[in-house]
Amino acid sequence: MLRSPNRGFTLIELMIGIGVIGILLGLALPAFDRFLQNTKIRNAAELTISGLNLARAEALRRNSIVRFQLVSDLTASCTASGSSLSWVVSLSDPVGACNVAPSDTTAPRIIQKRSALDGTAGVVIATAGGNSIVYTGLGRATTAGGNITQIDLSTASGTCEHLDTVNGTRRCLRVLISTGGQARMCDPRVVDNTDPRYCI
Repeated sequence: MLRSPNRGFTLIELMIGIGVIGILLGLALPAFDRFLQNTKIRNAAELTISGLNLARAEALRRNSIVRFQLVSDLTASCTASGSSLSWVVSLSDPVGACNVAPSDTTAPRIIQKRSALDGTAGVVIATAGGNSIVYTGLGRATTAGGNITQIDLSTASGTCEHLDTVNGTRRCLRVLISTGGQARMCDPRVVDNTDPRYCI
């Protein structure tokens, strides 16, 4: 029985294969970049909601005032910020002491904190109503004013779909905080008011 010799690829076949792979990658990369940006926006929105929910739950559990504060960074020189995704949940105002380890006794008595660099690099936010929210022992937002009511999340590159429906490249999201203190994520692109993703 004769065995046929092993036949490899010719140089021309190899070059054609590499060319086809290059074309496919060139077509797929923009869609992959869009997918990554949208995933970062969603992760940032979910992390923000988890911080808000933690602050509210801790206020109820402790029957005490608990604060969710957006800050510039997690250093000793941190400032209140409406444009950074870094946040601190604490019993007192954490400004100027965001580097303190979580503790029930050491001021500002931080419960939890999260850096904007934790998986959400490149996501930008804009807030309405302030840069913090203070929950009472009943789990409601205080009525003193200055509480965050809305956080819009997008990326520095690209346009949000709801701002430019023809050329928009990013699926931007919004976090809404009700007067009662409940946080929920919504999609400004949705226009059907019966859709649960609709921003009221």
